Amino acid sequence: MSDKATLEIDGKKFEFPIIRGTENEVSIDIKSLRSSTNGIITLDSGFKNTGSCKSAITFLNGEEGILRYRGYAIEDLAENSNFLEVAFLIIFGELPTKKQFEKFENDIKAESLLNEEMKNIISGFPKVAHPMGMLSSLTSALTAFNPITVDISSEKDMYNAIVKLLGKFPVLAAWAHSINRGTPLNYADNSLDYIANIMQMLFKIPTKKYIMNSITVEALDKLLILHEDHEQNCSTSTVRIVGSSEAGLFASVSAGVSALWGRLHGGANQAVIEMLEQIEKDGGDVEKFILKAKDKNDPFRLMGFGHRVYKNFDPRARIIKSYADEVLKDLNIEDPALKIARHLEEVALKDEYFVSRKLYPNVDFYSGIIYRALGIPSEMFTVMFAIGRLPGWIAQWREMRLNHEPIGRPRQLYVGENLRKYTSIKNR
Repeated sequence: MSDKATLEIDGKKFEFPIIRGTENEVSIDIKSLRSSTNGIITLDSGFKNTGSCKSAITFLNGEEGILRYRGYAIEDLAENSNFLEVAFLIIFGELPTKKQFEKFENDIKAESLLNEEMKNIISGFPKVAHPMGMLSSLTSALTAFNPITVDISSEKDMYNAIVKLLGKFPVLAAWAHSINRGTPLNYADNSLDYIANIMQMLFKIPTKKYIMNSITVEALDKLLILHEDHEQNCSTSTVRIVGSSEAGLFASVSAGVSALWGRLHGGANQAVIEMLEQIEKDGGDVEKFILKAKDKNDPFRLMGFGHRVYKNFDPRARIIKSYADEVLKDLNIEDPALKIARHLEEVALKDEYFVSRKLYPNVDFYSGIIYRALGIPSEMFTVMFAIGRLPGWIAQWREMRLNHEPIGRPRQLYVGENLRKYTSIKNR
């Protein structure tokens, strides 16, 4: 393959370098396109064919169903690691030693206490406020209590900002949940590990002893590992482009939370449960909705099946399916919506229509089932996604800042009115 690409416009030829990634991905470097062609740009709505950066964090091959963090297969990490160990890997580039991990975990625990004045902010939200809106606002509010800009040239400053956010973010998420429920705000328990701590902050109430379930804790740990990073998706790209203005870590991650909120991104697992409830309310006839999904003239779509990036089976779904099975078996829940989910899964894995189109259940399908089984309300699903994605956002922000990437500034193709003469309001 040539090391240059040639573009011909109106008989003139322009050459641009070809850059190859470590996994043999090929890109055309067009940063000089506009200057060398006297103003011509590319038009790529949604940036589906545009690489915005070079990154060493995550490799994703949707055609072959491959996902790797820093070169490690997601299957190996999910089987052998825990959430914080993988977070360290994603953020700093290598798996931690035992000593490094213990320090990392202890430093995060030391930062889990929130300033009491944060209660004044969260008490201002109505009970009906969406927890994602609260989480975004509260994350941004952390800047008020940490006004000094992080010195990115200082490893110590960078590290302190990272453990501070990892320590406080789950507490903010749990407090948003408590506001919705009308229950007291729980604090972190530093005798517990990261995931068990999240569980007790979400569900512990003063009038009853909270009993930890090791099976559900492990399932949540694995599920959040699968969410830690996913290349340049909408929320990650948002974190990077906000950070490219030299906005701080907390402000950039707050923007990422808002981007994740959308139904087409982090809200997909909530949409799965809403779909199951719709089928249940209609009488629970799964076959009826299968036929609706197959009818191209019917607007109904099965949520949680297929994936924009994975053209094969979602590798994360393969992993989390077994944990979903284990959780449902252990909790022995009688839930009509979950029974419908099982029926849909069985049909989709065998029906030629879905198999031929590779419309397999994806990670959103199984995560929705697990969250529902754990008693997490559907409006909190995306908040749980955000907790999982936090290390990836941090890693991407850190990489972008350390690489001194230029401020994001996309171009546009103007299709509006040409120059018009202004008419005074009395003559209009």
